[in-house]
Amino acid sequence: MSQAASTAPGVPDANRWRALVFIALAQLMVVLDATIVNIALPSAQQDLGISDGNRQWVVTAYALAFGGLLLFGGRIADLWGRKRAFVIGLTGFAAASALGGAATTGAMMFGARALQGVFGAMLAPAALSLLAVMFTDAKERAKAFGIYGAIAGGGGAVGFILGGVLTEYLDWRWTFFVNIPFAVVAALGAYFVIREPEGGRNRNPLDIPGVLLSTLGLVSLVYGFTRAESDGWGDSLTVGLFVASVVFLLAFVVTEARVKAPLLPLRVVTDRNRGGIYLSLGIAIIAMFGTFLFLTYYLQVVKGFSPIKTGFAFLPMIAGMMVGSTQIGTRLMTRVPARALMGPGFLVASVGMLLMTQLEIGSSYASTILPAMVLLGLGMGTAFMPAMSLATLGVEPRDAGVASAMVNTSQQVGGAIGTALLNTIAASATTSYIKDHIAGATSKPQQQLVALQGQVHGYTNAIWFAVGMLVLAAVIVVTLVNAGTPGSTTVSGSEEGAEDDLAVPVVAH
Repeated sequence: MSQAASTAPGVPDANRWRALVFIALAQLMVVLDATIVNIALPSAQQDLGISDGNRQWVVTAYALAFGGLLLFGGRIADLWGRKRAFVIGLTGFAAASALGGAATTGAMMFGARALQGVFGAMLAPAALSLLAVMFTDAKERAKAFGIYGAIAGGGGAVGFILGGVLTEYLDWRWTFFVNIPFAVVAALGAYFVIREPEGGRNRNPLDIPGVLLSTLGLVSLVYGFTRAESDGWGDSLTVGLFVASVVFLLAFVVTEARVKAPLLPLRVVTDRNRGGIYLSLGIAIIAMFGTFLFLTYYLQVVKGFSPIKTGFAFLPMIAGMMVGSTQIGTRLMTRVPARALMGPGFLVASVGMLLMTQLEIGSSYASTILPAMVLLGLGMGTAFMPAMSLATLGVEPRDAGVASAMVNTSQQVGGAIGTALLNTIAASATTSYIKDHIAGATSKPQQQLVALQGQVHGYTNAIWFAVGMLVLAAVIVVTLVNAGTPGSTTVSGSEEGAEDDLAVPVVAH
């Protein structure tokens, strides 16, 4: 890739902190993109003449490509090298963003979003696995993952602000074009600064059946939840997609257990700590994504906030995430076991969520939403940081890309499930509330009030479900994650064929 592109095994890279800047920048771009486009969607829909029935594809095309190809992207990073996959992913993401910003038809927009998803699926696992193989000292790793975790958690809310500003003062097309400078700076920085440790590649031939089955299974699952949200859980295609997803994913597990060089070595997910992390993260994200959506609608529709004001209303949560991730998580991760941070973190977030169940039409932002957001941010920041680190700690370097891809996959699938599931719960609660109360509303203002009360009732019902999800995530962590504090011991991978593996820190069981 470039001169001195790799360092000797076990030797810390002198440029690792500078490399973190560019890795974090790329992560910020991917996370921003997830929310920034939502703000611009109404304007883009109008300009491009996209029907109400098809507008979901602006979000769905990206989610399907990104979620479906993450495991493949992680394996490509292990095969080609993380640095190469990272730079190619950034370049492709920038090109796809330029195409989206220049779109003249709905079809062109959908194609650009799918392409963004394809390159995002290569970029995201490469970024996380670069951190995993570059930061091997326990304290340094804690600090690096604290910064990464804060960006991963808080970046989405920044997208609301940036999306609002760009759409309101410039044009919706800038929500796509803004990715280009991010990508160019991160790609150039990565090319000249990142030196990937030697000996960590997985040069086994690509597991084509595994790629096809995992992609089909994940795409069916994500699309099934997307369809459930718009067409209902009883829709024949929705049910068919869920059945297909189960069949494909079971066939994938059977295939991975038998092939010599699997796409996802089962050792990555059967480890109780990593398995517990993937499961708890996915469940926590279900709660988070749905709540983001309800809070956005509550602030804009019920309270009448502008898109920019709504974005700024999320800032206390970002601040909480930053503090939880870089201060609490980073300082305590090398002193206490991961579950002693993750379990309480999810419970603190659930208390914040519990405050949001008290929302009414006249609720004050300062007395109800502000403390809820701070607690939610603090809890999630504290929990995310050790989760990101532990999910890739002790994994063989040849599996680092795939282990990182599983973190992203659990978040992506959790996001798709959260949006669909919580929306359905909210919609049915709203419908039944309006049905029960509309008879007493004789004038138009009274009917409008009942409709708004019904919406808020729907939101709070769904948020109660989110509280339960966060408590469940805490229970899973306490039950499954039994890793101690990261020690300074390093071991080489002992699996057959791992003779060239890089020594990495392991956690004491």
